[in-house]
Amino acid sequence: MASQTRPAPPGLRLAFEVWAHWVAQRRTLRQGATALAISTVVGLAAGIVLGAMEELLEQLPGLLLLVPAAIGMRGAIFGALAARLGTGILTGQLQGFARGGFGRENVEASILLTLFSSALAALAAWAVAGALGLETISVWELMVVSVVGGVISSVVILVGVMALTRTAQRRGWDMDAIGAPLVTTTGDIVTLPALVAATLLLGVPWLPEVLGGLLLAAAVVAVWRGVRAKAPLVRSIVRQSLAVLTYAAVVDILAGGVLETRVESLVASPALLVLIPPFIANCGSLGGILSARLGSELHLGMLSPKVLPERLAYLEGSMIALFGILAFGGVGLIAHTSALVFGFDSPGLAGMVGVALLGGALAFALIFLVAYATASASFRFGWDPDNHGIPVVTATMDLLGVLCLVAAMVMLGVI
Repeated sequence: MASQTRPAPPGLRLAFEVWAHWVAQRRTLRQGATALAISTVVGLAAGIVLGAMEELLEQLPGLLLLVPAAIGMRGAIFGALAARLGTGILTGQLQGFARGGFGRENVEASILLTLFSSALAALAAWAVAGALGLETISVWELMVVSVVGGVISSVVILVGVMALTRTAQRRGWDMDAIGAPLVTTTGDIVTLPALVAATLLLGVPWLPEVLGGLLLAAAVVAVWRGVRAKAPLVRSIVRQSLAVLTYAAVVDILAGGVLETRVESLVASPALLVLIPPFIANCGSLGGILSARLGSELHLGMLSPKVLPERLAYLEGSMIALFGILAFGGVGLIAHTSALVFGFDSPGLAGMVGVALLGGALAFALIFLVAYATASASFRFGWDPDNHGIPVVTATMDLLGVLCLVAAMVMLGVI
């Protein structure tokens, strides 16, 4: 009687399929891991800045409300820009940044959205502080810090995105794998120092009230110009992004509100402050990578925008899980080391790594659900996933990431 080969168990077949996908995408894995490593290290630099801001956070109540929004909105706007430019490379639309071209119009839309989102974040911070009964500086002071800090950091990030796009196009890099992490990285390293620089304007008598009013007016003009732009692409990007960025600003400010309610515990253990920027950045980066890849695959017809994810979506999610283990473990390890170097009080190596890994594990399922739901829903309704995926995912994960991180801190008893 001829022997029959037994089929492999389903779990083993799945493991082989995941491994085969990783091997097929090894170039993307290598590029993404490199980008996330850079993002983690640079994000920790932002964390060290935040840890050193403990006195400023006490002197300017409500400033911590702006931190997730300031970082998150830069990632939302310029992560989406990087995703659109990456799609432009794949589809052949991007031919440089000449006037009237695809690249130039994307840049113009991002500048207009920067002014709008920064002003909106200030108004949202003031409103959320009032609703939660939190002490805060005046709305005009928040406006100055948010808009001036946002503009300074956005100039640096914009230059970086344009340079990265040119290099990726020339060398054949995958913008979907590297765009979100590197944009988030640049945002992390420049945004907090830009906010600190903007606070220097608050000491000048009458300046916050006058400058704050002018900046609010500039934001209104930016919105008007964007929705009525002659260039169809600028008009489309701005109109599609307004609702998304409004959502993102409010969610980011709520994330800041969660942190503000814990500010005394966090200031008492500055090493935990060091964890916040890189942890949030990695949540946004992982969601951004997944959202950008799913968006490109929807554009190329490799995925269908179904309610339940197809197998390819789960395989893409497995790559993000691998990235997450490496990224969050690295965040905890390097954050503890940085705290020791700079003399910040720390709950210890096990506590820091445990918080980062547990918080990351709590966040991963949410990252996948939010990224897939956003990409598929936006595509189904005829919206560009690059305009909606990155901002919605990064903003949602700012709030959910903060909640997961604080939950991990509470569960492990470090606050």
